[in-house]
Amino acid sequence: MAVYQDKPVKYYLNTEEDLFFLNELMGRKFKITYLGDIKCFCGKLVNNVFRMNFCYNCYYTLPEASEAILKPELSKAHLGIEERDLESEKAYQLQPHTVYLAISGGLKVGVTRTSQQITRWIDQGAIKALPILHTSNRYEAGVWEVELKKIFSDKTAWREMLRWNDPDVDLLAEKNKILETFRDRQNEFLDHSELFTFEYPSLEKPDKITTINIETKKSVEGILTGIRGQYLILDNNKVFNIRTYEGRHVEIEIT
Repeated sequence: MAVYQDKPVKYYLNTEEDLFFLNELMGRKFKITYLGDIKCFCGKLVNNVFRMNFCYNCYYTLPEASEAILKPELSKAHLGIEERDLESEKAYQLQPHTVYLAISGGLKVGVTRTSQQITRWIDQGAIKALPILHTSNRYEAGVWEVELKKIFSDKTAWREMLRWNDPDVDLLAEKNKILETFRDRQNEFLDHSELFTFEYPSLEKPDKITTINIETKKSVEGILTGIRGQYLILDNNKVFNIRTYEGRHVEIEIT
């Protein structure tokens, strides 16, 4: 799903044939049927995909699927060391990154490219996000994240997030606690941190969560009652993660 920051966030579902403005479809009935085919990002039709929805060849050869994507502290482009494709890795890793705190069902720490930080926070369903420091490359941000994971979780509490069960946490106060912990490195942190807030379209809040696996169930249907992160929230507490099923060929019916 493509997103646009607004109050609430605007969501667009891109398919090969159409573009749906999902906010306008709130309260309408959706049916998504899996047709059995999977297309990798490289364009090939495959029987199955690996992590991040790459086919076998892409998963083991492309820099976009390297370990440094999920573990920034493993980045090596700043040393001029090639993992899979040095020029691509330099373009991705040697750019400003943001280390941040966010509330997304729970308090978490994370790392993202500064140019993509808004999209990243929305994809995680954050209601608040606070940049705490900027780095010149992905490796430095990853090293900081490793340190801060000793204090905070780096995982999105997605079940709590989808129930809008977010804790009331003062992110500026949490940043001040970090500054106390790293007194000898306070100059590396941002002097003034801008607090970002987000709202998500919702008609009702689910009281429990039932995830739908479209590959085993073959279809999901219900009334669209909310969107948060990369999840469609349907009536009867059903949730469907669009990102998980990227590349699947589906038929969409809206009534």
